[in-house]
Amino acid sequence: MRLRRKLFANKDPYDSTKADLFLAACKENFDYLYGNCEDYRKICKGLKISSSDDIKTAADLPVIPTMMFKRHDFRSGRYFFTMTSSGTSGGHKSVIRFEFSAALAALRMSLKVTRYHGVISFRPCRYIVMGFRPTRKNKVAAARTAYLTTFLAPAISRKFILKETADGLKPDFDGIVEALKKYEKGKAPVRFMGFPSYTFFLFQLLEERGLSFKLPEGSKIMLGGGWKQFYREEADKATFYKLAKKTLGVEEENIIEFFGAVEHPILYCDCKAHHFHVPVYSNIVIRDPDTLEPMAEGNTGLVNLISPLTRATPILSVMTDDLGILHPGSSCPCGVKSPYLEIIGRVAPEDIKTCAAGAADILKGVNV
Repeated sequence: MRLRRKLFANKDPYDSTKADLFLAACKENFDYLYGNCEDYRKICKGLKISSSDDIKTAADLPVIPTMMFKRHDFRSGRYFFTMTSSGTSGGHKSVIRFEFSAALAALRMSLKVTRYHGVISFRPCRYIVMGFRPTRKNKVAAARTAYLTTFLAPAISRKFILKETADGLKPDFDGIVEALKKYEKGKAPVRFMGFPSYTFFLFQLLEERGLSFKLPEGSKIMLGGGWKQFYREEADKATFYKLAKKTLGVEEENIIEFFGAVEHPILYCDCKAHHFHVPVYSNIVIRDPDTLEPMAEGNTGLVNLISPLTRATPILSVMTDDLGILHPGSSCPCGVKSPYLEIIGRVAPEDIKTCAAGAADILKGVNV
């Protein structure tokens, strides 16, 4: 995977001149998947794509809905480790495999993106992880990602809000409050990392109890993993930022949000204007929900995520159940020229009729 290595070695994570290299790396990935994954080859034949010569743009790559990864175990070669989705959609989990070279590429990408956004620091800090501690048995991507993020600055301590109980994982808000009382008196910055839902619920609890803290200078709130099953309680950003300042003394400029998916393990980090610009390692196509045809920038449609990161699982081009808009980079004041993605919401599986029907047609002959 020479072209992938060259793409992920790019120093500037938002280099807009690498479109040709990106497409070439995608074709390289396609050729491998076509020759090594029988199920992927069946999908390609169903779409009448038999060669990378049939691919003129990234939008031409065969698209697999993320729901198919939750119902079928796609394999396309040897792998180094696996990650799974959280399984909030009816208990089904996506199992995504990575070969060793893909893991190295992902590490390079993560370091470049976080360095660009000023997340890497050599100043020791205390972490409060708004999630659960990963274990060897637990391979959920959100938990592993949150834990790995605690290595972006030296960790004095790590405290996790979700605790194992007889009734499953439960949030220990009181334990976090006691930790905040201690951390507020120290000099080490505090870094929150994890689910925005539990972070926001903590803000609400502090406000209800009339508590507020002034965390040490350099403290940050880093969000990732989405609202998951708490999507009905999702707060708008203005409310979130207001409560963060009121309860913890953390300014908006020190709140950083990450976006990604286990089926598309590319790190998106919001800019100073809180926009998710598309890094050089990926491409995003917005598709019409009825026809699945690509749509121009500024239109709302289904989000199709593309990246040649791994070859151990055919996640080269995946269709999510997210609705989004792709905006031109020139409309963002931060200076990054690549387009940025705005997530509008999530479509319920029963509403993605075209996508589901298309998947059924494409996957004829694939055991799911």
